[in-house]
Formats: sequence, structure tokens, C-alpha cells
Amino acid sequence: MAFIPSVLAIFGMSRGGFWTFSTVIFAFGLIPLLEVVLPFSEKNFTAEVEEKRSKVDYFDFLLYLNLPILLVILFIYFALMQSGTASTLEIVGNTFSVGIIVGTVGINVAHELGHRNDWFNQFVSRALLTPALYLHFNIEHNYGHHKYVATHEDPATARKDEPVYLFWFRAVSQSYMGAWKIEEERLKRLEKPFWSIHNKMIRFTLTLIGYLVFIGLYFSWAMVPYALAVAVVGFLLLETVNYVEHYGLRRKKLPSGRYETVSPKHSWNSDHEVGRIMLYELSRHSDHHYKATRKYQILRHMDESPQLPGGYPAAMLLSLLPPLWFRVMNPRVENISKA
Repeated sequence: MAFIPSVLAIFGMSRGGFWTFSTVIFAFGLIPLLEVVLPFSEKNFTAEVEEKRSKVDYFDFLLYLNLPILLVILFIYFALMQSGTASTLEIVGNTFSVGIIVGTVGINVAHELGHRNDWFNQFVSRALLTPALYLHFNIEHNYGHHKYVATHEDPATARKDEPVYLFWFRAVSQSYMGAWKIEEERLKRLEKPFWSIHNKMIRFTLTLIGYLVFIGLYFSWAMVPYALAVAVVGFLLLETVNYVEHYGLRRKKLPSGRYETVSPKHSWNSDHEVGRIMLYELSRHSDHHYKATRKYQILRHMDESPQLPGGYPAAMLLSLLPPLWFRVMNPRVENISKA
């Protein structure tokens, strides 16, 4: 089921017209509706089943398959845009649909693989992040967000009463700058020069420039703005997910000056199965922060984690209407703060 958006993106580009919005309608129309009528499950696997599932290569293969799928979709998109046959409606529909793929097939899967330390998973993760122009996520998310989540020091944690549109600017800019700072501190510990090939952010920057140059040379330079457009849609989709995942939640600062340990209560969860399947269990986010190395196929429901009133796609749509989002979510945040 997780491959349906990709199939729809290709279908939309092949059919044209209003069909180009197929992925958009499926992700933010059909899925939220299905989550209203279909049941959700708080069921967890037994320890024995969990152990077996964690070792099944099939689940990893599903993740790796997303890389060639993403590359094929991007190739079709750029070739179609270069042909000059698409109408304005089709350009908009295809750009938003492919942007959703860049954010889900790209960044979301890269997020899962980026928590694995071997070179192959890191390579695939970074390859998936490249079309979103978000390679710094590989650094900031792992070494910044997971350390400072649910604090004011984390740019990926939304504050109570902060509109998602302001959050976008803060999260995108501060996450990028934070990645440079994290890398600078790492190089100091290793006694390596900042302006050198040892600096991952310099290597990532050169990789992204190389990607855009390749698009310009292989297709045409007129395709670079399209590459930028689908990247923006992709990473804003990610940041909207970030907004929903930790909105208003805060860890207490201890007398020692350190923050309390991250617990399941510091992430918003959703057990709606359709959204869980489509996002590789991303919506069981509390368990992910509890143990970031736990593979997606064995993430658990945590009783103490706060639950969203709907699935992640519905919550993302609701967040785009700040007054309504505040009305629904602020009482929930306040109840958690009092607990």
C-alpha cells in the first residue's frame, strides 16, 4: 500500500489533465476519509514476534525499493516538463504530486534508514534526501532533534500557539544552521579542520550543487526551477509532519540544568492503520523517540503517549488552518501540561 502514491504519480503524469493531482487527492483526501471510517489498532506484537520481524529482510527491501522508484518518477517528471506539452494545470498538479513523493518516498524513508549506522543504509538515506535538497537532515535530525526534542532548543519542535507557516521558516532555517554547528563541534572533537573534505556539510553542499548541475546538463537549465519546486514541496511536507509530531509538548528542565529524559509523552501519536502503513509507521512516533534504532515494522503503541484526534494526514491538513488547529489541539496540550 505504501507504493500507491508513487503509482498514482506516474499514472497522473501519463494521463495528464486533472489526473495529475491523483497523488495529492489520495494523500490528503482519500486517506483522511478512510481514517475516519476505518478502525485503528493499539495492538503490539509479542516479544517473540517482534524479535522475528526485526530480522526479516523483506521489510528492508521495501525501503530500498523506494530509491529506484523515486529516481524513475523524477526522470519522468523532468522529461515531461522539458517537453513543454504540459498545461499550467498539469504543471501544478505534477509538481505537487512529485513533491509529495519527494517528501514521503524520499525524506520519510531516508529518515528510517538514516538511523542505521552501516554505510549502505547511510548511502541510500542520503540518496533519497538529495532530491529534497535536505541532506543536512541526516545530521541535524539524528544529533540535534533527537537530543533536544520537546525543548525550545529544537527547531523541529513546534511551540504552543505557533502557526505552522511561521514554524516552516524557523524550522527550515534553524535546522540548516544547526547542522553546520553540529558538524563544527564534531570536527573540533576529532581535531579536524572545519574547511576541509572532513566536513560533511561541505560534502553535502557539493553533492546538492552537483545534483542541480546534472539536472541542468542532462535535461536543460530550465528544469532547475522545477527541481527546486518539488524539493520545496517535499521538505515543507516534512516540516509539517514535524509540526504535528511535537506541537506544544515540552520536557521539563531539571535543577541540574539538563532536560528530563525523552519519554513517550513527548510525541503525538496516531494508531490509525492506513496512515501508519502509508508512512512506514512514522505515526507511532513516541516509540521511535524512545528507541530511535527500533525498525519501523516493530514500532509499538505506547499507552502514555498523547494521541492525535485523527491520523497524520488529517492532522497536517488541520494544521494549515491555525485557528482551527489551536482550538482542537491547545486544550489537549494544556491537559498534558497539567498531568
